Amino acid sequence: MSDPTSRASSEAVAAAGALMRQYGADAAVIATLRAAEEAARSDLEASDHWMSVAALLEEP
Repeated sequence: MSDPTSRASSEAVAAAGALMRQYGADAAVIATLRAAEEAARSDLEASDHWMSVAALLEEP
């Protein structure tokens, strides 16, 4: 059985890569905006996902 944490991590990595290809240097900002949008909809799980994506994109 797969580890849910690993799956979430791989999903965040995939999303980060897709945002980088589409938005380049603005990718972290886009991920942060998506996190805020999901939080405004009270979807905290999706918001956490996008915050994880933003964190990956902000790594040096």
